[in-house]
Amino acid sequence: MPLNRPWKPQQVALLLLPTLMAHSRIEERGRAAAHQARLRVTQPSSWTLPKQSSSIAPPDVWTNADMDPVPPERRTWGRGAFVTYWVSDLVTISTWSTGSAVVTLGLSATDAVLITLVAGICNAVPTVFNGAIGADLHVPFPIAARASHGYCFSYFAIVSRGILAMFWFGVHTGYGGTCVSAMLTAIWPSFAALPNHLPASAGLTTAGMISYFLYWLIQFPVLLIPTHKLQYLFWVKTVLMPPVAIAMTIWVAMKAGGNGAFFNQPPKVHGTERAWLWLSSMTSVTGGYSTLAVNISDFSRFSKDRHAHYWQIPTIPLLKTLTALMGIISASAAQQIWGTPYWTPLQIIDKWQGTPGGRAAAFFCAAIWLLSQVSVNVSANAVSFANDVTTLAPKWFNVRRGTILVSIVGSWALCPWIIVSSGKTFLNFMSAYAIFMAPMAGILFADYWLIKRKKYDVPALYDPRGIYGYGKYGTNWRAVVATFTSIIPLLPALANKVNPSVHLQTGLRRLFTINWLYGFFLSVFLYYTLNFVFPDKTSLIPKIVTGFEYVDGVKVGAESYSSNDKVTEEAKDKVEA
Repeated sequence: MPLNRPWKPQQVALLLLPTLMAHSRIEERGRAAAHQARLRVTQPSSWTLPKQSSSIAPPDVWTNADMDPVPPERRTWGRGAFVTYWVSDLVTISTWSTGSAVVTLGLSATDAVLITLVAGICNAVPTVFNGAIGADLHVPFPIAARASHGYCFSYFAIVSRGILAMFWFGVHTGYGGTCVSAMLTAIWPSFAALPNHLPASAGLTTAGMISYFLYWLIQFPVLLIPTHKLQYLFWVKTVLMPPVAIAMTIWVAMKAGGNGAFFNQPPKVHGTERAWLWLSSMTSVTGGYSTLAVNISDFSRFSKDRHAHYWQIPTIPLLKTLTALMGIISASAAQQIWGTPYWTPLQIIDKWQGTPGGRAAAFFCAAIWLLSQVSVNVSANAVSFANDVTTLAPKWFNVRRGTILVSIVGSWALCPWIIVSSGKTFLNFMSAYAIFMAPMAGILFADYWLIKRKKYDVPALYDPRGIYGYGKYGTNWRAVVATFTSIIPLLPALANKVNPSVHLQTGLRRLFTINWLYGFFLSVFLYYTLNFVFPDKTSLIPKIVTGFEYVDGVKVGAESYSSNDKVTEEAKDKVEA
């Protein structure tokens, strides 16, 4: 085409078409690459849970349904559920062993019974008061702790409680393994003579490891039962376990001729030594169940009656004392019969293996005690840990995944069979347990009942920018002071428990003896005083905000107050839609 002639537009377009198409393909490839890059950033991995919308948490806060307030259709726990819950938690091998373990330290059987009763009262009172948070607001402990500790500092309480729940899960798994050993020996007596191929440092024989693994396999499917359906498991245990425990006690007492060596023996210690040993044992027995004074909201939030959890006040001391009393009677009778005070029911069952008809009785009783251990591990430990880890990492964990995690870490990584190897080790472990739990229970109690007077804004508990953020660091400094002032003086004694060669002054040793009472009451006093002198007026609201004002389909009206009208309006829109 001659260059000196004018070009028509069609000719120019044809000439530039290849270049324009090439640029278009480059831009398209660029947009595709950018889109893939965005997908790689935002697309969840195979381990990430799907983002769930919440009727109460802000849209930018990752949460899941397990942490939301319990909706009405899942509030299935009545008065009977709380009674059977404590049958599940207290009619266990560990409670049975508690009283006789106290006697082995040098106190009398009467001392052991009174210690268990006082410890039961110390467990029951804060458990009921803190359980009101869940019964009233239907939120779990990890969420409720934000009101007193602050949105971020609450993670300290959650992690501390979660670690202890893992240890306790392992302890009960260890007891469950002994149940399987008794069952296998009843079926195949040669199992008791199985050669051991593990070193003494392992703390467990080959037969014991096989039993432990089999118990873990039996327990695992039960861990996956949803919390609001656990009351059915509790009813089964309530029907089967107490008759077996009572029957074993009657049998061994009758075989001993009604003469109990423990009840006829005076204490081996006297004076000041006896008084401090009494207090130390009481603290140890209290500490074993002190975690439930903190995390009872994990269960009371499923309550369909705001007052149903009050039934725990008589239930806890009564069941704890009766179960420990059966253990003391059995240990006393065992000493009369066999010359050794057996402090667990499995040791008594083991004596039946060679008697006529004893193998069938041993299998049946060991199976019921196995059910007992599974039940308490699910209710007291697995659910608690699962709620903790779900709050810490809601993007990757829900309650089901949390129970799977604790079943692996708590059962195997912590080597719990060492903890249950002797009575003294067992009591030392429980006594250390209370160091972290007592101040947490005290702060929860003081905040809900004394400071905020039951007036919580539930939607704000899910908002890091809400009234429970306590500033940009999400920490209520009053809770920090009350917590560490209670814990730090006890740390040297805790180190001494782990390593007796650590030097400990007499005053600190005495303080550790009463660590539960000290930690609970000191934290209540400090937290209340600091809030009285330096109140956080932002978190003090005139009315309760449950978050269900519209979600339930009925506006509470004068009984509600919202510090965030947008939340309730959004909930109303969802219901109307």
